[in-house]
Amino acid sequence: MADTVTTSKIVELKPNIYQIKAEKPGSHVYLIKGNHKNVLIDTGMTANFHHLKASLQELGLRPKDVHFIILTHEHFDHIGATSYLFDTAVVAAHRLAANKIELQDEFVTMMKYCNVSYRPFYADIWLEDGSLIDLGSYKLHILHTPGHTSGCICVYETQERLLFTGDTVFGGGTLSSIASSGNISDYMSSLQRLSALRVEALYPGHGKPSEDPQGDIARGLENARVLFDDTKILFDTLARKWGRQGMIQRALGRLSTSKGN
Repeated sequence: MADTVTTSKIVELKPNIYQIKAEKPGSHVYLIKGNHKNVLIDTGMTANFHHLKASLQELGLRPKDVHFIILTHEHFDHIGATSYLFDTAVVAAHRLAANKIELQDEFVTMMKYCNVSYRPFYADIWLEDGSLIDLGSYKLHILHTPGHTSGCICVYETQERLLFTGDTVFGGGTLSSIASSGNISDYMSSLQRLSALRVEALYPGHGKPSEDPQGDIARGLENARVLFDDTKILFDTLARKWGRQGMIQRALGRLSTSKGN
């Protein structure tokens, strides 16, 4: 998979494309050196910025040499260190993620749930499906792939057919959770769309790069179908046990309790 291993924490995946491996529970960070601009895909957790900074230095870059940041979605483990780069880098996220980041929706970003430190920032550019970022040496197409969250994106490099998937799909076809603002129906649609691409390499936000990109996307779609069917069975079972009105009352009761806390 890798052409050159720089250290145990940095892998050169393709010429001038590097994976900076995650410091758990953060995400991987991907650095793409373009002809004139340098891009990060995700930045990891706030607390792991020192690791990101050291990795950039090992690759001959200072934090201010990062010109552009693409966030695959709004979760804390992917966006946290962005605040340290915000003064000098342009930050981009899909509009549905950018909105939550700007409003500091800490329940959706999961900052509150995980009690992590956070320095507010906002997205300079609100991306749409089909947006293109041209680095000269690489062309990055933005694909809106909701499911895990409403604002999830994948980044597809068309010349080498590389797919950076964030938390949309992992090696082996493993899926992420359905988080706040996400849903399984959108997840299935996103994976169907990815299955139509020609993908030579798949680089996820967590875990190892895929060894079988096309197969893993197909397996991810099948896993999503199974999850969808299982969810329908679960809700049908609960509806028979409690009745649909009882399900609504329980959901409202949990919501009321949550607000009371």
